[in-house]
Amino acid sequence: MSTIDPFLGEIEPLSERSKLILRLVIQEYVDTAQPVGSRTIAENYQLGISSATIRNELAALEKAGLLTHPHTSAGRVPTDAGYRYFVRHLVPSTDLPQAERRMIRHQFHQARQEIDQWLRLSTAVLARASQAAALATLPRAAQSRFKHLELLAIRDAAVLLVLVLQEGAVKQQIITLDAPLDQSELSRLSNELNEKFTNANAAKIEHDLPTLAKLPGEIALLVLDMMKRMDDHLSERIYRDGLAQMLEAPEFAEGENMRRIVHVFEQRSLLEEILAELVTVSDVHILIAGEGRFVELQDIALVLSRYGVEDEATGMLGVIGPVRMPYARTIGVVRYVSELMSDLMHQIYGK
Repeated sequence: MSTIDPFLGEIEPLSERSKLILRLVIQEYVDTAQPVGSRTIAENYQLGISSATIRNELAALEKAGLLTHPHTSAGRVPTDAGYRYFVRHLVPSTDLPQAERRMIRHQFHQARQEIDQWLRLSTAVLARASQAAALATLPRAAQSRFKHLELLAIRDAAVLLVLVLQEGAVKQQIITLDAPLDQSELSRLSNELNEKFTNANAAKIEHDLPTLAKLPGEIALLVLDMMKRMDDHLSERIYRDGLAQMLEAPEFAEGENMRRIVHVFEQRSLLEEILAELVTVSDVHILIAGEGRFVELQDIALVLSRYGVEDEATGMLGVIGPVRMPYARTIGVVRYVSELMSDLMHQIYGK
C-alpha cells in the first residue's frame, strides 16, 4: 500500500533491496559528485546481485521519482525527493567520534564565558566539521530577564547605564541625572537595584516601581523601557561562518549559482523567515531545496536545531550547504553542538 509524504507525494513502498540501492547511490554521489551507475555499485559493494538486477532497481527508483538520469550519462543522481526520502527513512544515526567530541568540548571550555564567544565558536566548529557554511542566532528569551546593572560616572551629571540580561544581551544608554553623583554613590545605587531585580522580568519591575525612591525609580523606569523594547524586538543577530568553503562545492562553481547561494547566506530577512518557521523544532530539522516554501533554496539544504533553555531563552544553529550533503555526519555535528550550547545555557540559568 502506498503512503503519502507531505513533501514527497505518493510513495510506493520500497523493498529492502531498493532502499539499499538508493542509500548506496546517494552515498556515492555525495562522495564523488558524479552520476552513479550499476557498474559502480556492483564493483564497490559486494551485494551478491548482478549488474542487470542493479540496473532494474535504478530504473524503478527513477520511475518512483527518487533518482534521475542527467543528460546522456549512464549513471543516476538523487532527486530532491530522493534526498528527502533518504533523510526521513534511511539516514543512519551517527554520533561524532569520541575524540572529536572531546576536542569540540575543550574548545568551548577554553572560550570566554560569553554568549557571543560561544556563538562565534559554534559556527566555526560547525563550518569546519561539515565543510559547509554555518549559522547561529543569539538566544531569544520568551521574556527578557534582568541579570545585572552598572552605573558608571562619565562627567558632571552624565552616567553610562549598562544593562546585562540573563540571555546574554548587553544594552547601554547614557543618561543625565538631576545632579552629579560620585562613583561610590552610583555603585551603591546599582547594588540596590541588582539585589531587588535579579532575574526579574519587565512585569515584575513595573509592579515594583511604586515601592522605589525617586532616583532608583527613575533608573528602574529606564531599565523597564529597555527591556520592553528588547521583548518587542523580533530581529535576531545572525552569526555566520564558512561561506568561502561552501563556494568550493561543484554545485556553486557556476556564476549564477554562486550569486544565489551568497544571496541566501547574506540575506538577513530570508534567513529570519526560515528560522522563524522552525523556531519550535525540538530536534534536528532538515530543509531540502525549500520544500515548496522557499524558491530561493533550490540546490540548497539546511540542517538546523534549536538550543537553549525551554521557557527561558532559545536560539537556532545549523549548517547550510548543497543538497548533496553528508547528512549523517552533518546531523551528528549539529546535534552535538546544539546539546553543548544547551548545556552552557543551562549553566547560565542555573538549571
